[in-house]
Amino acid sequence: MITTTMKRFLATLCLLGFLLHVSTQCTVPASEFQLEGDYLIGGLFDIHHDNAPVYYDRPEAIDCSSKTLIVSNYRKFELMRFSVEEINNSTNLLPNVSLGYEIFDHCSDAQNFPGVLDLISVNGLIQPRSEPHKNLSKLVAVVGPFTSPQALTVAPLFMMNLIPMVSYGAASSVFSRKQIFPSFLRTVHPNKDVIDVIVNIILHFNWRWVAFLNIDDDYGNDGRDLFIRKIKDTEICLAYTKGLNNNTDYFQVFKRIGTLKIPIIIVFAPEWTAKPLIRSAIQLNVTKKVWIAGDAWSLNKDLPKEKGIKNIGTVLGVSEPVVTIPGFSDFIYSSKRQMHCENAGQQKFCNQVCNCSNLNAEDVIAADPSFSFPVYSAVYAIAHALHNVLQCGTGTCNDKITVYPHMVLAELKKSNFTLLNQSIPFDENGDPKFGSYSIVFWNHSGDVQEIGFYKFYPSVQSFINNSQIQWYTNGEVPTSLCSTECPAGYAKKQDGIHKCCFNCEICPNGTYVNSTEDPYKCIYCKETEWSAEGSTSCNLRVVEYVPFKDSGAILIMVGAWVLVGLTLAMSVLFAINYNTPVVRSAGGPMCFLILGCLSLCSLSVFFYFDKPTVSFCILRFLPFILFYTVCLVCFVVRSFQIVFIFKIAAKFPKLHSWWRTYHGQWLVIPYNETFSYPDKIILHCDINLKASSGSVFLLLSLCSLCFIFSYMGKDLPKNYNEAKAITFCLLVLILTWIIFATVHVLYHGKYIQTFNALAVLSSLYSFLLWYFFPKCYIIIFQPYKNTQQYFQGLLLNYTKTTSL
Repeated sequence: MITTTMKRFLATLCLLGFLLHVSTQCTVPASEFQLEGDYLIGGLFDIHHDNAPVYYDRPEAIDCSSKTLIVSNYRKFELMRFSVEEINNSTNLLPNVSLGYEIFDHCSDAQNFPGVLDLISVNGLIQPRSEPHKNLSKLVAVVGPFTSPQALTVAPLFMMNLIPMVSYGAASSVFSRKQIFPSFLRTVHPNKDVIDVIVNIILHFNWRWVAFLNIDDDYGNDGRDLFIRKIKDTEICLAYTKGLNNNTDYFQVFKRIGTLKIPIIIVFAPEWTAKPLIRSAIQLNVTKKVWIAGDAWSLNKDLPKEKGIKNIGTVLGVSEPVVTIPGFSDFIYSSKRQMHCENAGQQKFCNQVCNCSNLNAEDVIAADPSFSFPVYSAVYAIAHALHNVLQCGTGTCNDKITVYPHMVLAELKKSNFTLLNQSIPFDENGDPKFGSYSIVFWNHSGDVQEIGFYKFYPSVQSFINNSQIQWYTNGEVPTSLCSTECPAGYAKKQDGIHKCCFNCEICPNGTYVNSTEDPYKCIYCKETEWSAEGSTSCNLRVVEYVPFKDSGAILIMVGAWVLVGLTLAMSVLFAINYNTPVVRSAGGPMCFLILGCLSLCSLSVFFYFDKPTVSFCILRFLPFILFYTVCLVCFVVRSFQIVFIFKIAAKFPKLHSWWRTYHGQWLVIPYNETFSYPDKIILHCDINLKASSGSVFLLLSLCSLCFIFSYMGKDLPKNYNEAKAITFCLLVLILTWIIFATVHVLYHGKYIQTFNALAVLSSLYSFLLWYFFPKCYIIIFQPYKNTQQYFQGLLLNYTKTTSL
């Protein structure tokens, strides 16, 4: 839908066109730019090109013939003329119907409206869309223009009446949007396809670090944006991009490229922008580069023969396949012979002057053939659409049908004909569903050589013959990397904004790097796997444990059974001699509790061997922690009792009397204290310090208290000093666990469990051998010391000694 602003803009242009029509008519020969016919095809070809910036303060028409002649574009112009003549000579396509043309030299993006307005007007007037057709124009479609900026400028004028535009060169993505350009079709592939081929070349040679130079207009900026999106999920990095125009400082451009050390330069621009760029590179002595040319200049005839072109490096390119069009060369020779530039008798519209009489046929034929087939197929597509509208059959067409442009548009969208063995259909966006691209190389002879292809239909196929390329490196394919690839087992760490600029960091133990999936991350191995430093995969862990059949395990378990047997024997011995002074001084009934707990603690030793299970893990720690805590509490109480009897009773007799009366030694045994964090113990075989901190703290506290109390009793009677025995037992206990802790830090193999079991067994034997065994020795071998008189004598001597 056209907005009010657009309508005003169009009305202004219409008025401007009318005034220009009246005031700026030019004298031109009719033989090249015009041909009468039953139906007209408009043509917009930039035979000349205006590079100068537009500065003007009043409306004025541009004189294209005074601008720079582009021979390759003149060749396209002649190709349209040839195509129409060939169709008119055909007896099958449009029989009894003559096709004419009205062609304009469209040399400027913004100053060529008079020619366009002439095409859409009837008798100098533009008829609004809402009014009925009073005077019908012969114009049924337009071929052109060539560039995207030109098409963007004039396309809205044709869209408002759905006049088909079939462009042979406008490749910007925006023209695929049918809601904006409903009657726009093209026979050239959109920029997206060209960018696909360029990226394919880069990936083929494994290049990563590239620059993208584009003309600073809709065509070039669209190509740049498409390139950025295309490489997003690849390893390619766009190190530098620059829009080129008439004011570009090429010295600064190449200086920046040199600073960034970019060896690959993509040039996405038409030939009038590429030429000054390449010539500046030669002049500035830019060397050792690979240039990738877009399809707009890759087949240029002048640059490959430019002096010093070999010094800039290697030039690759993407191009339209060169298609030989039968009869075209003969047409050019014939046309040049018949040209009469002095025919000035007919007054026609401006910008239909070539001023190219100095061009000979050989110059035109040898010019850059790019976009020749798109021009040829565009004219034939319109002719086939008109053929269908007129319901042409064998030798005749229905001349009673009134042809409107929108009818031709409808048939154009359904195009499916064969031209030079090539099927010509369009997709729903008006883009071609045919054709391919050639991949070319500028050889040392100054010729453009085809080295590969990229086909889109029916499926994507590509090929590049590397052996035909003469690299500036004398055979070696140039490399293009910001950073050298990391060795195996190293992960990339991005350095800066570009993902292909990175440092290499070796993956530590327990991790690996998968360069295919994510080369930037060291992935942790599973719990059942392991890996060495710098690994690319994980290995399954070997399950190791100490079996019951291990010799060390057998010895320790035998030691545990011996301990159980000794505690049982000592319990029987103490029971028999329960009322004797030795048994009572050892703790009396508390001895049986201690011996029973020592026996129960030994159960833990058996669960340090064989394959650990949940139950094994529980029984490995719980019996020892629980019953050893009881043992330590008993020895704390016993140490305190000894000190209390000998040192506190004399000073506090009432407190001593209360202790004896109420059996105070039984009040401080914490039976259930070790179950504060049972879930943590159950789930882990190794003690979790955080989870078992309460139990560990309790054990350490009990050891400390026991040691303090026993040390306080170091001066008690020599033969009645359980405190000294307890102190020695504690020293053995502490030394045992210090040795184990040292081993645990230095050694992490499977036998650490054996050492742990040995430490537990040693802790049990420390009290059994150094506290209880001496008592048993006295009972069995020195019974004279196990009498009431002997103990009273010791106490009497101690009392005399302390009173002095």
